[in-house]
Order: sequence, then C-alpha cells, then structure tokens
Amino acid sequence: MSYFKLKNGEKLYYEDVGKGKDTLVMLHGWTSSRYIYTEPMSLLKDNARCIIYDQRGHNASKSANKENVTMETLAEDLNELINGLALKNITLLGWSMGAGVVLNYVRMFGCDALKQIVICDMTPKQMNDDSWKLGLYKGNYTKQDRELDEKKRAFYQYKKFVMAAAPSLQKLPRLLCSREILKRLLKCDIKVISSLADSMKDQDNRDVVGKITVPFCYFYPDPGSIFSPELEEWYRKNIKSDFKSVKFPNSTHLLIAEHPKMFADEIEKLLK
Repeated sequence: MSYFKLKNGEKLYYEDVGKGKDTLVMLHGWTSSRYIYTEPMSLLKDNARCIIYDQRGHNASKSANKENVTMETLAEDLNELINGLALKNITLLGWSMGAGVVLNYVRMFGCDALKQIVICDMTPKQMNDDSWKLGLYKGNYTKQDRELDEKKRAFYQYKKFVMAAAPSLQKLPRLLCSREILKRLLKCDIKVISSLADSMKDQDNRDVVGKITVPFCYFYPDPGSIFSPELEEWYRKNIKSDFKSVKFPNSTHLLIAEHPKMFADEIEKLLK
C-alpha cells in the first residue's frame, strides 16, 4: 500500500501505475473513492502514468480528518501531491466533487503545471437562484432547500443525493436500499463529508472557468441526473481556451461506472 504524506502529517492513499510521457490524475467525487477509476485505469495504463487517490475522509484516507476540511483543503492536497511526486504533462480530471477540486486548484495555483483539464458532470455553482438554474438537482436546489436539509441527519442528506445520482437504486426494496446507502456512507468520515458538502454549496467558481488557459473537455451524461446537460453549452460559451465535450448516452451522474470503456477511449483520444 502507498501513502502520500502531507505536510501536516496526514496521509492519503494513492495508486501510481502505468507509463508514458503523459500523466493522468483522476479525482473522485463526494463519498466515492479511487475505485471509480479502477477499470478505466487498467485500460489507460499503457498510454499514460495514472494517479488515483482517496481524498481526505474517504475510503482508505478516511482517517485523514484531523482538521476542518474544505474544497480549498483538497485543492492544496492536490498541489502537494503534484509537487511531491514531481508530476509532469498532467491531464487533470475531476468527476463531481473532484471537478470542484480541479476548479479550486486552478483558482489557487493556476494552470502552469497542467497540459489539459477534463471535468465530468459538475456545475461551478451548486446553489440555484433567480439568475442561475444550472446548479444542483437540475436547478431545483435553493437556499430554502439547503436550510431544510441542514435540519436532517447526514444519512438522509446523503440518501437524497444518492437516489438522485443513481436513480436505479429506487428499484431496490426500501430496506435493502437503505442498507446499501449506509454501507457506502460508513466508508467515509461523516464530519469530513459534511464539511465538504457545505463547502461545495458555499462556492461559486463561475469566474474561475474563464481563467482556464489549457485545453478543456467536458464529459456529461444524457439524460443526466443531478445536473443539467445544458451545462455543456454554458461551459462552451465561457471557456476561453480550446473546448471539447463528450456526451455519454443513456447515462446518469455515474457515467464513469456505467461506461468505463467509453470513458477510457475518450481519455485516450485526448492524450494523443
């Protein structure tokens, strides 16, 4: 097992496999883990050096929880990892919360260390209001909804998110569904994921998008689940560097797990 030691002494579990002139760093989503990339990584390792890791409070890095963890914290961790492993020619890919980490990294450290960016199904601003309808739950999550959620236990907030992200779970018997959701939740540190959920909802990274100076690709599902496919058009209009997009048909927020080969094939095209 490999652990990367952060400057504050916390340790993040990571995997470093593959070879090639390019480095692919893939960041998982909220309450997920590096395992989302296991199959794609096995398909990509002959074309690039692949780095995946469990972020603070998640899975094998669950115990990296000794301070208040925000999206900025995760971006600082990413920067330490890039510098500590002396990574070069980096394609930085983030899915869901991982995409939020990418945008925070750009805001805090710029694009000098990067070759290109790939973002998978994530909005730059989760909270919807009168002037923004491309946030969480396809534009149907407001300040009032957040206030109601904050009165509920973490399990119920997480269940709401998972049921929207993976609608197929609604077909399971209620008790079995709840057990599966709880099993996933217990792989995380509740304090950390709660803090990160708040941090994501507090952020507005729309201005960061216009500061991206390297090629940018947006992967998105159709018909989608928690975010609107219309985000693709917004990114297209607001990215000032070279822009590409890839639509994953018959997909939900879990597009990587649903179409691992297509995901790997599209990444391979970008690496060429």
